[in-house]
Amino acid sequence: MRTIFEGVAGLVAEHEPVAIALEEWYVGADARIALSVGQARGVVLLAGALAGVACAEYAPARVKQSVCGYGRADKGQVQRMISMILGLAEPMSDHASDALAVAVCHAMAPPRLKVAG
Repeated sequence: MRTIFEGVAGLVAEHEPVAIALEEWYVGADARIALSVGQARGVVLLAGALAGVACAEYAPARVKQSVCGYGRADKGQVQRMISMILGLAEPMSDHASDALAVAVCHAMAPPRLKVAG
């Protein structure tokens, strides 16, 4: 966890973001994975909070709705829309398109939704 914290803290110091936006995590059947992801997310949120950066979380359906206009869009639809919105060349990894989709969702969200609950 220290590696994640130091990495995120370094990125925050270098790039000085005004916000950190995360996708809410779906807890599946594997408790070990859920615990590990939850811990990593907590470290990311802590790094942002200690740096004074606003943090927000969005449900996957909200992210897809914001980017594609449909909350049940598949990965391919999200990738194509992110490429169009940001003028990027395809292909990109699922992780990259997911991260960019969360950023676009945050940028387009009303101010009241930009506060972590």
